Formats: sequence, structure tokens, C-alpha cells
Amino acid sequence: MSENLKTIRELADEFKVSKQAVRKRLTDEFRANYVETVYSNGVETLVVTVSGYRLLKQHFSGSNGSEKVGSNVGGNGGNANVTSDNKQTTDNSYVFKILEQQLAVKDKQIENKDSQISQMQNLLDQQQRLALQDKQLLEEYKAEIKDLKALTMAPHDDGKKEVMAQNQPEPETDTAKSQPKPKKWWRFGMFRSQ
Repeated sequence: MSENLKTIRELADEFKVSKQAVRKRLTDEFRANYVETVYSNGVETLVVTVSGYRLLKQHFSGSNGSEKVGSNVGGNGGNANVTSDNKQTTDNSYVFKILEQQLAVKDKQIENKDSQISQMQNLLDQQQRLALQDKQLLEEYKAEIKDLKALTMAPHDDGKKEVMAQNQPEPETDTAKSQPKPKKWWRFGMFRSQ
């Protein structure tokens, strides 16, 4: 692989740990930020970026770093210790820069979430106001319906008689027109006798 991108096996060999130990450090968040998928010879391979490599190196050197420093000091007469301190300071500053960048990204995400929350709060307030208006209208409609039912079901009083008198035809009075005419049966008898 490239020097910039390292596979899990290469990392395990370099840090002198098992592949499982390296995979254990590859959390979802770490994979999202520092792991890429590369196709090599038709095979999909996970590789860790340089910044991810440095974070893993810091983690694994912290757990077994005392062995490395001791072996370097004994072999170079103490000069390696100064070199490793300079390298560690450079690595730490690089890690701090990465962490600062991550914090800036997280701050932007939090700002976006805050604006989304305020928008949703405004929408919720608006919905509650509309629901209250609907409830008030419904109460008004119920009151109107109740009033209309009371008018139609009210006992016959003076105002009601006038309304009903306008809507219904007047009853016929006892006049000659309204009374049925008596049948004259005697005519039928006359025609028979003749």
C-alpha cells in the first residue's frame, strides 16, 4: 500500500499488536473520519489515513511506549531520547491541530442543530396556536348549532307562531267552498223508475 494509507495488517505489524486490537480501535466515528475503502486487484481493502495513523500510533505507543523509549535510549547513548521528545512534541501538536479542526466541525454541527431546534420550536408553537384556534372555532360552531336546535325545538310561543305562520298555509275556514256538497241520491232513483 501507499505510505500515506496503511492497512489494518500493516498497522498491527508496525505497532506489534494483533489485528483485532487495531480493529477494536476503529469505532464508527473513527471509520467515518479516518478510514477509506480502496480497491486493489478487485479486492476491497480498508485503509487508515495519515491523521488516523497518527492517532492510532499515539494510542498504541502510550500503552507500550516505555519499551520503545528504553530500547532507543540504550542503543544511541541518550541522543534518541531528545529526538523522540522532539518527534513526540511534533506529533502532539499535529494531534492538537486535528482535534481543533474536529472541534470546529463539531461546533458548526451544533450550530446547525441549534438552528434546526429553533425552527422546529417555532413550527410547534405555530401548530399549537392553530390547534387552539381550531378548538375555539369548534366551540363557537357547537354553540351556534345548540342555538339553532333550541330555536327549532322551542315550545310554541308568540315569536314562533309568527315564524310558523309564514311557513305553513293557513287553515281553511268553514265556508261553503270548504264543505263537501251532499250527494243527491234521489236522482239515481228517478232514472230507474222511468
